[in-house]
Amino acid sequence: QVQLVESGGGLVQPGGSLRLSCAASGFDFSITFMYWVRQAPGKGLERISSINNNGATTWYSDSVKGRFTISRDNAKNTLYLQMDSLKPEDTATYSCAKDLVATPEGWKYNYRGQGTQVTVSS
Repeated sequence: QVQLVESGGGLVQPGGSLRLSCAASGFDFSITFMYWVRQAPGKGLERISSINNNGATTWYSDSVKGRFTISRDNAKNTLYLQMDSLKPEDTATYSCAKDLVATPEGWKYNYRGQGTQVTVSS
């Protein structure tokens, strides 16, 4: 079955960096459009980045543009998120996801990992 397992989170000081990884299995990763999303305490799910199947096309939300970099290694079935110049407002649980679909209740991801916690604090 589909599995998405994130790693690399932790506690970092403002201005610091972290690299998140998402190990994918159970589907053909090399042809799959992928997302990074995050959820801060008390807030909704925020899509922050996406990447097409071969990595040639990427997108970033305004909140992370210029600081975060999404990439993928299809040979390793792994998605990455390099996070630089971290701010306290980046504190959240970060997850990778796939299959964004429209439902009567709004957009949802059919598959999303459990997430890894990122805390930015001095």
